[in-house]
Amino acid sequence: MKPRFTLPLYSLALLLLTGLTVSCSSSESESSSLQVDYEKFTLDNGLEVIFHKDDSDPVTAVALTFHVGSAREKEGRTGFAHLFEHLLFLESENLGQGGLDKMSSRIGGSGANGSTSRDRTNYFQTVPNDALEKMIWAEADKMGFFINTVTEAVLAKEKQVVKNEKRQGVDNQPYGHANYVVGKNLYPDGHPYSWQVIGSLEDLQNATLADVKEFYNRWYVPNNATLVIAGDFDSEQAKEWVHKYFDEIPRGEEIEPLPDMPASLDQTKKKYYEDNFARLPELRMVWPGTHLYHDDAYALEIMTELLAEGKKAPLYQVLVEEEELTSNAYMYSSNSELAGEVSLIVRAYPGTDLDSVAMGVDEAFRRFEEDGFTQADLDRIKAGIETDFYNGLSSVLGKAFQLAQYNIFAGDPGYINRDIEKTLAVTKEDVMRVYEQYIKGKDYVATSFVPQGEAELMVEGSEPAEVVEEEIVQNGEGEEFTLPEETAYEKTPSSFDRSVEPPYGESPELKTPDIWTTKLANGLEVYGIKNTELPLVEFEIVLQGGLMLEEPGKTGISNLVAELMTRGTANKTPEELEEAIAMLGAEINIYADRQYITVSGNSLARNYEATLALVEEMLLEPRWDEREFELARQNVLSQIAQQSASPNSIATNTYYKLLYGDDHILSYNPIGTTNNIEAVTLQDLKDYYDMAFSPTIADMHVVGAVDQSQVESSLASLEQNWAQKPVDLPIIDTPEPPSESTVYFYDVPGAKQSVLRFGYLAMPETHPDFYPATIMNYKLGGGGFASRLTQELREGKGYTYGIYSNFSGTDIAGPFTIASGVRTNVTYESAALVKEILEEYPDTFSDEDLENTKSYLLKSNARRFETLGAKLNLLSDISAYGWDVDYIKEREEQVRNITKEEISELARKYANPDKMIWLVTGDAETQLDRLNELGFGEPVLVNDYFSDGDN
Repeated sequence: MKPRFTLPLYSLALLLLTGLTVSCSSSESESSSLQVDYEKFTLDNGLEVIFHKDDSDPVTAVALTFHVGSAREKEGRTGFAHLFEHLLFLESENLGQGGLDKMSSRIGGSGANGSTSRDRTNYFQTVPNDALEKMIWAEADKMGFFINTVTEAVLAKEKQVVKNEKRQGVDNQPYGHANYVVGKNLYPDGHPYSWQVIGSLEDLQNATLADVKEFYNRWYVPNNATLVIAGDFDSEQAKEWVHKYFDEIPRGEEIEPLPDMPASLDQTKKKYYEDNFARLPELRMVWPGTHLYHDDAYALEIMTELLAEGKKAPLYQVLVEEEELTSNAYMYSSNSELAGEVSLIVRAYPGTDLDSVAMGVDEAFRRFEEDGFTQADLDRIKAGIETDFYNGLSSVLGKAFQLAQYNIFAGDPGYINRDIEKTLAVTKEDVMRVYEQYIKGKDYVATSFVPQGEAELMVEGSEPAEVVEEEIVQNGEGEEFTLPEETAYEKTPSSFDRSVEPPYGESPELKTPDIWTTKLANGLEVYGIKNTELPLVEFEIVLQGGLMLEEPGKTGISNLVAELMTRGTANKTPEELEEAIAMLGAEINIYADRQYITVSGNSLARNYEATLALVEEMLLEPRWDEREFELARQNVLSQIAQQSASPNSIATNTYYKLLYGDDHILSYNPIGTTNNIEAVTLQDLKDYYDMAFSPTIADMHVVGAVDQSQVESSLASLEQNWAQKPVDLPIIDTPEPPSESTVYFYDVPGAKQSVLRFGYLAMPETHPDFYPATIMNYKLGGGGFASRLTQELREGKGYTYGIYSNFSGTDIAGPFTIASGVRTNVTYESAALVKEILEEYPDTFSDEDLENTKSYLLKSNARRFETLGAKLNLLSDISAYGWDVDYIKEREEQVRNITKEEISELARKYANPDKMIWLVTGDAETQLDRLNELGFGEPVLVNDYFSDGDN
């Protein structure tokens, strides 16, 4: 799906600091040095073009960024920048209907995508390098040969898609309106940050075609854009193509930069809102901050981590450990082009009075002022930033994106060579100075979002927040539209025939990484790939078991075991362990799911051995701390409470109950149930650990700047100290799929959307039909915007923001699932259309569909092993399923050889609408009875089947 988001500084910094050419000192005491190689030139029409070469993989990223976001909109005409993020993918004069999305479905790209922030809109994709000219042609068509294709019908349809996106991401989500309330109260009326990026639904509904075209013609012009090409390509050839396709696009009006507009409060504002989907009371405190790349931005980011991140942080010590008000506190500094904010978010335990949270925050701030922090604390945070910096260097898309960001907002793509040094130069004095300047005693906006009927939990003195709630009625006004099969419009003149799609270049070859394997004496099997592009190592130890080794009456134990193993060791307190990891700039996570417990690590290559030594200590010497066990249990109970009100979580939990049956172990959520978690003891965790942790059921995967001998040497201690023992893995009985379809309904009164989960328990990934069925599913629902489901429900009807289908088996059977969130008042219409698509798919799968499917699946393999994470996934598949190293090439042969008739037969067998679970989570009062018309009998209301203790 095309994400739309505004990035806080922390996330933005990680995105901006990605994909660079770096040189690293071998000395741990020396800071990293950085030099980005790029070429920049400007066309006569003002388009700024940046090239960055990286030939490590046969792929190229193309990113086109316009310096326009919601801040360039007019009050009363909001949401236009985000709307254009959608529109620019639909059609252009020379690509035709489907535009870039349609082309992406066959060239093997990562999927044409985009995002909108307050200050910019970008469009991007990574493609095999043989498709570079096609991408340059397509992006030029988007800029200079697009707006004539936008008609009243197209605009009406896309308004519905955007409204569905808002319902899905805001209206139907716990705390979804919090950012709206903050923005309205932090900034004065008319300030370009006082409205949200997604805009007002009323503004969008009232927007005319003339309004939209005026906005496009003003801002989507060459002299307001940056084009970045990064990856494996010939610079001179690419330059010729850029000139060919972009030169004749005319320059737009001159655009004056906006001045800085920092927020300024003359009093603290307190607002509250009773949230239909919240089960935990939440307090947000937001102070005016500073704009992007201001010198204070770097110290503010470090300040927020010192206050909130980790067990030494005063907010954690007061709110979590001492007062037991919450499981965590989040604080971050977000910086945009014109202004910034410093935000603190505390989601408290059920029933907690938020005044007590506010008092706890005051106490934490008082301690920060009095006790301060050490140089070691500062160095620890900087070490984490250094690792995060390198972790972002693994994709050419990251390179393209961040170079554009620096070019637009810093005025120089080369600012990347200086930006990280500003973070590393922050001193203790800088941190305390910005705390005094921006936080201590300063006015702020406080929002109390509390469950409905629990207004007494709000911060004292809070006033009701003004939130616009959309009323959804059957046959709502303005929701219907008709899209003609073809649209007549005047074509923009060009000096050459742009309707001819450029040819492919020389096709890149799939190169499978060299893989080494070994088996330790204790039974641990190790798989590795050496990759020295970055000074990083990623690794994981995967143990079979997880939820599978639990009992239905005691679910959630493996999840708690994993959580507790990160909270100290026999020789290190929780704080000491956390600090030891952080000082290495490393990350170590342990988590459990339905089938596995995974220990994952990420570190600089120079710190790999030290990081693995900590993993060994965590793995073999758990602390079993009673206090940490109680904190971890309370954290899980809060998660369960939050999920109990989230329509998406309810849908997923209910779907698994229906797939496997109420008593099947895999029908449970791995985090457990309220009843089980309240009853579990620390001894239960110890018993599970003693029974389930053995190298005989574990595999290790290592990728990065270490070779086999280094890894084997680093594992000598683990090999000696981790003794093998037998573990009886259960044989999982797979329930039979339904013989006929049934409609199930979970009632969430007042839901703005209906969450759909349609499917059945299909087959394991090791089944010979699994990958052929995945090939079949590409055009059905697995191919993003190319799929039938998306084209019909989103593009054709505007019912949804997104819909997909997939097969998700492992070595045991997993489900085939169709998932979506649709406008409440088209719940039946959406389900009926899905049913119709499934019924028709076997007989309507065409030769063109087959050609597109094969083209995409074969060409996309050029991107398959670009990142360390992708290589780690390759090792995981090989070790889990016993596949040959060249299984990717075997699958390529399956793609080449599959026929249209085989696709149709697979569809009839594995996507049969008459043998599925049809689950709807939504407003039963208005939608339940309508589903009788689906033809699968009377819908079954399932709320009573699953008590609060089971969700």
